Amino acid sequence: MAHEMTHAERTRYKRHQDSAYRAGEEAVTNLQAALALADLTLPSLSNDGPVAGHGFVRLGGCNAAFANRLAEVIAAGADALQCQR
Repeated sequence: MAHEMTHAERTRYKRHQDSAYRAGEEAVTNLQAALALADLTLPSLSNDGPVAGHGFVRLGGCNAAFANRLAEVIAAGADALQCQR
């Protein structure tokens, strides 16, 4: 027998899902901005909605050249962060 949620439980669940969705939207925006700084764009980058109560970002596919350039940018950023420490 399935448990039916109370109104309060449904409200908490909806708020949690809405918060997770907003977190995904924010992550997409942040990643788009960071990629733009490196003159990179992932056209298929999108918010995929909440998954298991967490924001979920769909990065999508890209060609090998883009993936290699992205790896270079990430490595350079990681190196810069390590130098700051």
